[in-house]
Amino acid sequence: MFKNKLGKVRSGWTILLALVATTIAQSLLMVPGMVIPVMLQFVSEPNSFNGNVEEIMETSPWFILFTQGIGLVGGITILFLLWKFVNKKRISEMGFKRFSPDFITGLGLGAVSIVFIFFILLFTQNIEMANSFASPDFSAYTLSYLLFFILVGFSEELTFRGYIMTTLADNGNSKTVVYIVSSLIFGVAHLLNPNVAVLGIINIFLVGLLFAYMYDKTKSLWMPIGYHITWNYFQGNVFGFPVSGTTPHGLYGIDVSMGNNWLTGGSFGLEGGLLATLMIVLGFVVTNLYTKKRVM
Repeated sequence: MFKNKLGKVRSGWTILLALVATTIAQSLLMVPGMVIPVMLQFVSEPNSFNGNVEEIMETSPWFILFTQGIGLVGGITILFLLWKFVNKKRISEMGFKRFSPDFITGLGLGAVSIVFIFFILLFTQNIEMANSFASPDFSAYTLSYLLFFILVGFSEELTFRGYIMTTLADNGNSKTVVYIVSSLIFGVAHLLNPNVAVLGIINIFLVGLLFAYMYDKTKSLWMPIGYHITWNYFQGNVFGFPVSGTTPHGLYGIDVSMGNNWLTGGSFGLEGGLLATLMIVLGFVVTNLYTKKRVM
């Protein structure tokens, strides 16, 4: 039940242990960051204190970074420990190798993908801007969420591609199984996001396949990490779209109410729209061309 024919612990159990352990670590480590802003508001504004943690956190970008950041770093630490002592492998074998220019390529590809979607929606009048390009709304969210999405990019790619894909492959699973299972788990992990949509989860599964493809073709996590960071950041904190259902704080205010939800993704964000599907498919093409050129 627990071991395969080769006497190894089945990959499913190893992956389950990693997911449970990192989730518990993240949850426990986030508690102090949630308590501090609540206590500060209670002390400074006792008359207006309502105890709504979500509301208090939403107006405190640095506390959001502190809270989520500690949780993410804790989760990454647990993942590395499991990789070393349970999987008994070096960190480099997880795809987390020395810095690679693939990271810059990933950053550029993720950013360009969202920029293309934005301008298509703007020119087809599926969105309206609340402020002009010349009047970006810089705020504490601009920097705090950049740091946050950097941590998210590293955390999720190390988990879903580095740990899960490599664990599946090491247990003799076919490449098809490795791609599909890791991407399914990635999609399921987003099921509890706010305003979840069917097409949104499908696109998250598809972008999971794209990240898996990038990892497989480059033999490194740097390209999917880069793409993941700018894919999220440009959606939420440059153009002001929800990111997988979460509240945006962009340089520009975007109104999608007059647009076609099949294109804009509605309240879930661009990942819930068909234009995201198109960009993900194009991402496979570009990654293939990029890796072929690099080999040549």
